Amino acid sequence: MNALRLIAAGHTPALRRAVFGGDDVLDQAGTAEALALKTSSALLPRLFPDDQPWLIAPTRAAHQTATLLAAPATAEDPDLAGPDFGAWTGRPLDQIDPAGLHQFLTDPAATPHGGESLTTTTSRLTGWLHRQTHSRRTAIAAPLTIRLIVAAALDLPPTSTHLAVAPLTVVRLTHHHGWTLHL
Repeated sequence: MNALRLIAAGHTPALRRAVFGGDDVLDQAGTAEALALKTSSALLPRLFPDDQPWLIAPTRAAHQTATLLAAPATAEDPDLAGPDFGAWTGRPLDQIDPAGLHQFLTDPAATPHGGESLTTTTSRLTGWLHRQTHSRRTAIAAPLTIRLIVAAALDLPPTSTHLAVAPLTVVRLTHHHGWTLHL
């Protein structure tokens, strides 16, 4: 069976402060939570035999999460990067123009920050997802990236508010004539 195990990277200081983008390491709680997931969950080894390297986003949080979860091997995949937030990178929500934020959150093609639109990011992640239809892989990326991949698999719009992905969420998708989400 063709399947993906998607793991959202652990908590970072920027994620807790609702900062756009950046490349933080896991915070102390994120590290502890990742170790707890590894040691207390039979979920990780049961889902897949890891005969291939885990694909990881090009972020310190993804690398650190993979290490803490004892990934057998990793391969960085630039397609798993989060959106480029342009001028908003490193800025918290309270420093963003409310009109620009509203536009970004409601119009997937909007780029009020001068970076990458959700449409562009989703297109990149959809392409990545389609290239995975004949494999069994594990991938680690930021929670937003995992949410956009799941939204693409389920044909939901990238601005959908019906999905929330917390740090260290483990999602399983299988593919047989389309993607199926397993919870």
